[in-house]
Amino acid sequence: MRKVFLITALALLAAIIAALPAAASPDNIGKIVFHGSGALGGSDIFVIDGDGGNRTQLTFNAGGSFALAPSWSPTGMEIAFTSGDQEGDREIFVMDADGSNPTQLTFNTTVDHLATWSPDGRRIAFYSERDGDAEIFVMDADGSNQTQLTFNGALDRRPEWSPDGRKLLFFSDRTGDREIFVMDADGANQTQLTASPGRDRHAAWSPDGLKIAFTSDRDGDPEIFVMDADGTNQTQLTFNLGLNDIHPVWSPNGRKIAFMSTRDGDEEIWVMDADGANQTQLTFNEGDFDRNPDWHPGRQ
Repeated sequence: MRKVFLITALALLAAIIAALPAAASPDNIGKIVFHGSGALGGSDIFVIDGDGGNRTQLTFNAGGSFALAPSWSPTGMEIAFTSGDQEGDREIFVMDADGSNPTQLTFNTTVDHLATWSPDGRRIAFYSERDGDAEIFVMDADGSNQTQLTFNGALDRRPEWSPDGRKLLFFSDRTGDREIFVMDADGANQTQLTASPGRDRHAAWSPDGLKIAFTSDRDGDPEIFVMDADGTNQTQLTFNLGLNDIHPVWSPNGRKIAFMSTRDGDEEIWVMDADGANQTQLTFNEGDFDRNPDWHPGRQ
């Protein structure tokens, strides 16, 4: 009887383990979504494995139209992105993670761009130029209840939610230069975090909310930096004179940072350890571009 019970218990344990999400490991490095040069001549959304393999095109735009700046939903089941044309109209869309069922969320004759999901998946932040300059807005995930959060005669762009959903990072040139700011999710308590002589932008929270990666050209060209969430301890991670390293994004476990670099002559996706070590090229598209990476939330 004991033997039968033990075999049954082991079988049940094996079934439970098999049903659990895959744990983080060097071989389980998830997926990265980004936009790049499409097969039909437009800008399109692609996804790759975290090691650069299995490049798959999700949207197909002919020259003159484009899909840009993809952002995974917290479940990894959907992707928000910008779609537009050369006439200046850019709108926020959402599609399934395989590229199916694209749905338009904003409807303006100007720019709605750079969508990012709240951690609970209920809201999407973005910037819009509908009032004449770039301001931060938030809406429900179905496109309803669009609400303006910033009101400046300056540029406020690229919102990013904190991991707890209580705050939003963004960059603004309201001080005369582009700097990183943070505010409450309702737009209150807007606070400047950086004050460098160069342009600071493209900020992204670490998964634990303790660090912020960002782009700065304070040394003469765009490089990746990291700082504490309160703006202290700003540390440079990349050092490539005359080249661009921009658009940092953290892996879900906080151990890696993906970014775009021009160090091989084209705009390509790279990845490095969170301390700047082991910088590795993931995409290789001579004469084309790959930009704006975002790491799948369910993989490390």
